[in-house]
Amino acid sequence: MHRTADQQRRRPTLAGQLLALQILVLLGVLVGVLYLVLGQSLRSFEEQEGRRVLAAAETLAATPMVRSSLPTATAGAGTVLPSTLESVRSISGLTEGALMDAAGTVVAATDTSLVGHPLPAAFAAGEAASAWSGAGTVDGRKLLIARAPVLAEDGRLVGTALASIAYPGWGERLADAAPDLIVPALVTGAVGLGGSWLLSRRLKRQTLGMEPEEIAALVEHREALLHGVKEGVVAVDADGRVSVLTDAARELLGWDEVRVGQRLRAIDAPADVLATLGGTSPVVEVPLTVGDRLLVANRGPIDSHGRRLGTVTTLRDRTELLVLRDALDVTTTTTDLLRAQTHEFANQLHAVAGLIQLGDGAEALRYVDAVSRERSHLVDAVTGRVLDPPLAALLVAKASAAAERHVRLVIDEDAALGRVGARLSHDLISVVGNLIDNALDASPAGGEVMLDLQDDGEAVTVTVADNGPGLRGVDPERIFARGFSTKDTTNPAGRGFGLALVRHIARRRGGDVRVEEESGAIFTAVLPRAEPPAATSRPTEGHPA
Repeated sequence: MHRTADQQRRRPTLAGQLLALQILVLLGVLVGVLYLVLGQSLRSFEEQEGRRVLAAAETLAATPMVRSSLPTATAGAGTVLPSTLESVRSISGLTEGALMDAAGTVVAATDTSLVGHPLPAAFAAGEAASAWSGAGTVDGRKLLIARAPVLAEDGRLVGTALASIAYPGWGERLADAAPDLIVPALVTGAVGLGGSWLLSRRLKRQTLGMEPEEIAALVEHREALLHGVKEGVVAVDADGRVSVLTDAARELLGWDEVRVGQRLRAIDAPADVLATLGGTSPVVEVPLTVGDRLLVANRGPIDSHGRRLGTVTTLRDRTELLVLRDALDVTTTTTDLLRAQTHEFANQLHAVAGLIQLGDGAEALRYVDAVSRERSHLVDAVTGRVLDPPLAALLVAKASAAAERHVRLVIDEDAALGRVGARLSHDLISVVGNLIDNALDASPAGGEVMLDLQDDGEAVTVTVADNGPGLRGVDPERIFARGFSTKDTTNPAGRGFGLALVRHIARRRGGDVRVEEESGAIFTAVLPRAEPPAATSRPTEGHPA
């Protein structure tokens, strides 16, 4: 995935985005710090200057000249009180100061417009007989105000002394806070920008130099690629959670309700399916029977930089392949049987022709009659016990094939099979044909293969026994594994499919197949007459794969 030059110019890089984000964060932090610093400076001003203003008001009220002159002073007359007031204001750095008589009229003030008038309400807050300080707004100016009572020698209240100082403006407060902000701002900015640069480099290395848009496009491409593969893909991480589950895998396993991220052990599935998907070592071509499907699983580990990330398992549906292989085997067997019968009939015709040429017509008739009776006896023996015509025809053909191998195919005298449906007939042909072929392969020349068919109305039981070498110490379960065979073969396609298909067909119908050893191998397959439900990917209960 490569970006064009226009895309590179239009879209900021990951480092640029991180830098911009870091700058915004820094600005937000600085604004917050500035707000806190200005708030703190305002509180410090009120605390410190409030005490100073109150002290100035108390000093003015305690001045002997003010205490003696204020009771008899007239508003705007005389110079003693204004000069005393101006002296205290200049020494204390006050913004304004005023003296009022007992009636609340301003006698002297730094703001001459107040002289002769009642004190403004902002200055008149609090009790006149006690000291007070607070904030007030006069003519749009915010002032820190303090007031103290003026007492005569005998303790009478003769007036009030007032002092105020203006709150500093934003410019002053910023100028005062600047020294405390510059160093933290520079340090924080340097650390933030440096950290952003280092973080962007680390992310670049971890994302293989790709930008977020490229990573998103790569993930989308990977998801589309995985879900477009016909084979099912299931990935399990190191913690046993499903990390990838493609649509094909959902269909093959019947996991419509399973979600990505779910733990494998919490999924309702056959034990061998969970064991195959959750294992850690590599496996190749492991057969799994899931419902009416025969799947083949291949599992491999996922490693990155020497660290195990989990495993990935691919699933392929081999059901159709085995059915086609079985159909091909039937066709091949039929061709071989026809060739064998052609050879047999040719020999019989040669014998008849020779007897006729020798002029022994009576012997020729007796020979033809004997051959006819033998064939008729075989057909009658089969059709009398097996009422399903396709299966009966298969048994007649298999008897001829056995004779070609010098092996007898014997049908049990108590065998009995009534008429069956088309689907069960097809399944019986596959099961019986594969079991007989397996028995013929195992039987030596002069041997015998026994076939028994029992129909109890609920299920059909097929038993095939041979007098071959038996299981040769092999685990009975391995006999039914796909690709396993105890016989040597030069066939490029290999062996080991017939018995696997027999088990698959039996379990698909809700039955099963088993093998025992007694003077050879005895295979018993049970196929219920009831038709299995429509194709599903869930295994039949009680018969796990």
